Amino acid sequence: MLKNLIEQIFWGNSVLEYITCAVVFLLILIAVKILKFVVLRHLKNLAQKTLTTIDDFFVSVFGKAILPLLYFGSFYISLKMLTLAPVLVQSVNVIALALLTVFVARFMTMFANYGFTVYLKKRGKDTTLERSLDSTLKIIKFIIWALAIMFFLDNLGFKISTVIAGLGIGGIAIGLAAQAVLKDLFSYFSIIFDRPFEVGDFIIVGDYLGTVDYIGAKTTRIKSLSGEQVIFSNTDLTDSRVRNYKRMEQRRVAFKFGLIYQTSLTQLKEIPNIVEDIIKNIDDTVFDRAHFFSYGDYSLIFEVVYYVVGSDYNKYMDTQQKINFDLYEEFEKKGIEFAYPTQTLYIDKTNT
Repeated sequence: MLKNLIEQIFWGNSVLEYITCAVVFLLILIAVKILKFVVLRHLKNLAQKTLTTIDDFFVSVFGKAILPLLYFGSFYISLKMLTLAPVLVQSVNVIALALLTVFVARFMTMFANYGFTVYLKKRGKDTTLERSLDSTLKIIKFIIWALAIMFFLDNLGFKISTVIAGLGIGGIAIGLAAQAVLKDLFSYFSIIFDRPFEVGDFIIVGDYLGTVDYIGAKTTRIKSLSGEQVIFSNTDLTDSRVRNYKRMEQRRVAFKFGLIYQTSLTQLKEIPNIVEDIIKNIDDTVFDRAHFFSYGDYSLIFEVVYYVVGSDYNKYMDTQQKINFDLYEEFEKKGIEFAYPTQTLYIDKTNT
């Protein structure tokens, strides 16, 4: 009687085949559970002991993407042992294709997110870069899921190539119209990844100078010294020669001063040493040279070169001001006079 029962046919399959299908499903499900609670846990412990993060990433992918696929795989394999109606077979195949597509798309987005996280960690804490990479990651995710949907629809029988070809002429027109926008977008990526400047840097572009206030996907905004906001397209900046004073480790300063022609030779020879002593006694300055440069129309001209450590403009001006004060004080003590525009008229009275 038992034999007759298990040989009974329901919806095209015997009772024995249904039992076999259920047993296979349970066995594969148990194997997946063992894989999850034993192997995956062991892999997590091993990954925590290593210094690299790539193994942690793959363990995360295995737990979040592969395991759900294995659960469905156990169901899919067991169903294949039965004779099913064509509609049901097609439905199961569509679900399998959808899950596989989702798995691949999720893996690619997780990999992109991992790559951006590692890149950001190497660059250090940077709010501007983090915000920019977040925007870039959203664009990449959109492209990945768009391609995944197209792949899924194409395998379902939709003529995606025909749709794309039909959009070709419109795409060309849109591409031409959006050419400037795309150029600015690629320039934005260049600025973000190459980092010629960042928010807070003081830069000079042509005749414009100021502090970078905002870096966007199309434009970059600079707050000028006079207070107004100057807006550049990203393409203008990448095509220009940008001088970034924030990155300057030391500032080279050259200045001149003139003395009257009545200055004695002894005094002239003392001046380079006086200037050198003054500059060397000021913090964060490096003396380079001081020379009697030339004979001017109404003065003896000296040229001085030194370096100020750092990029702060106010610090440079404070240093130059102190040098000017000290020079004035020392010259006053030694009776050395600065020159100013004068003309001396000599009158010959021998023939009068």
